[in-house]
Amino acid sequence: MDAIVTWFTSTIGQHISKELCVFIISLFPLLECRGGLIAAKLLEVPLTTAIPICVVGNILPIPFILLFIKKIIYWMKGTKHLHGIADWVLGHADKRSGRLEKSEFVGLLLFVGIPLPGTGAWTGSLIAALLDMELKKSVVAELIGIAMATVIISTIFYGLLGVIL
Repeated sequence: MDAIVTWFTSTIGQHISKELCVFIISLFPLLECRGGLIAAKLLEVPLTTAIPICVVGNILPIPFILLFIKKIIYWMKGTKHLHGIADWVLGHADKRSGRLEKSEFVGLLLFVGIPLPGTGAWTGSLIAALLDMELKKSVVAELIGIAMATVIISTIFYGLLGVIL
């Protein structure tokens, strides 16, 4: 993730404002708020400015994913060229969904909130949609999870490791 964020900030970030760069990175799957905070640190965006930008960028895609991803994936499965991607997405979500089925709300919150590779709001939304979780419950769990991940990552990059680095 760090390599992608570094590349993005050093290439595309040269042509747009620092804040817009952080926002765009926060929109991307896999990078999300975590990548946005790393980019904000690299671009020397103050934490008080970076957090709202990253959180909004990370939250923005969630309703669209929850409402439309199943339809899109099942449409992709029916196409000649996209069925492989749909199968990969479904397999990725299926591998991760076992942890969430038992305690949906807490499981989704922790899945989104603990910043590990392959977790986050995009994958959490995909899993919530495929498990047919209640929309309101999944949105609240993801919002809390994003807040949790934001606190963890900002503590690491602006706090503890920020002092060391």
